[in-house]
Amino acid sequence: MQTFGEAIRKLREEKELPLRKIAALLDIDQSLLSKIERNEKKARKEQVIQLAKIFKVNEKELLVQYYSDKVAYDLAEEKTAKEILYVAEQKIDYIRKNKTKKTV
Repeated sequence: MQTFGEAIRKLREEKELPLRKIAALLDIDQSLLSKIERNEKKARKEQVIQLAKIFKVNEKELLVQYYSDKVAYDLAEEKTAKEILYVAEQKIDYIRKNKTKKTV
């Protein structure tokens, strides 16, 4: 298992692309990309989508990596993290179901 930052670094290194080149494509500072790769800073969703295009990888899979990191880091210190995730999953289903009812 790897973090979002580790996945981005691996993709970049596999393509043999320097930090400065990817940072320029994202229109961000090279040091910010380095911090994203080291999990010291979080990317924005738009940057994740851009990265999927740059590396020619599945956008959905990269977004799953990205969001799962956000959730995992937020809950890592919580003793009830697994219970929180279980209830959150139920709430997501509930919210989606109610949105569907309102739009129909």
